[in-house]
Amino acid sequence: MENEGDKTTFMAVQMEKLVHHLETMRIAEYVELMERPARVIFLNFVAGISRGLGIAIGATLIFAIMLEFLRRLILLHIPGIGNFIAEVMHIVEMKNGKF
Repeated sequence: MENEGDKTTFMAVQMEKLVHHLETMRIAEYVELMERPARVIFLNFVAGISRGLGIAIGATLIFAIMLEFLRRLILLHIPGIGNFIAEVMHIVEMKNGKF
């Protein structure tokens, strides 16, 4: 009899741990989300737009900072480096159709 009581207590404790673990994983919210595919599509669409804008803005800022750095490096008139950077910038501007 005591053995059955211990097993029942053990099972109750294990079930409580399982329930707590599932609650921390937010399984119920995930299942609810999966039941509404339109919501999943909308969330993925918004996430994709956010990532795309973030990449575009980040790349623009990085390239603008690099370009400003190169222009300031040219103004220092360091032999060899200044001419090389000026040539690279001239090639880039030709490819972009500025010349």
